[in-house]
Amino acid sequence: MKILMILTSHDTLGSTGRKTGFWLEEFAAPYYVFADAGATVTLASPLGGQPPLDPKSDEPDAQTDATRRFRGDAQAQARLAATLPLDEVRAADYDAVFYPGGHGPLWDLAEDPRSIALIEAMLAAGKPVTAVCHAPGVLRHVKASSGDPLVSGRKVTGFSNTEEEAVQLTDVVPFLVEDELNRLGARYERAADWQSYVVSDGMLITGQNPASSEAAAQALLECLRQR
Repeated sequence: MKILMILTSHDTLGSTGRKTGFWLEEFAAPYYVFADAGATVTLASPLGGQPPLDPKSDEPDAQTDATRRFRGDAQAQARLAATLPLDEVRAADYDAVFYPGGHGPLWDLAEDPRSIALIEAMLAAGKPVTAVCHAPGVLRHVKASSGDPLVSGRKVTGFSNTEEEAVQLTDVVPFLVEDELNRLGARYERAADWQSYVVSDGMLITGQNPASSEAAAQALLECLRQR
């Protein structure tokens, strides 16, 4: 199994002057799910190199078993510091792709033509695509083979409007994930705020929030086993 994980390269939270990036739990938990299952994991980002970490995801109250394991794993840290640039990524080289969230992807990966083309190529080849929390926002410009929005008529989830309100960033983000998925015609589903919730619709797997990251990774592995 060859699994590609794509992280954001965007580190600025709008015009607030605050930093953002990827959410540590949403990277670390899936990374170890895949690694422990014997998968070969490749890390990539739009710019390559060290992707920016959302500092809030590294605060004491955000730590989990996976993030603590990562902090003690020098090899994993070195791999994260040397992500491949998206220019060097080819869909044919991987069996699946996973997008961790954090607010960063709303600015870069959601608009990146290389990411959009990669997702379209993976799904056209019958390979699963998974995105968690804010990362379902990367689907906003992805098209199905019909030319319609990929998510139109499909069951999906992602960071909810009320979760965005809770972190007080509703007026900062370039778009709200829930609203955008609904605008595109998706059949948006959700659980209560901060509860794990994962939706699978064919080869498209989405998770609602950070608590969903491990379950989303497990769903991706199960999808690969059933192919």
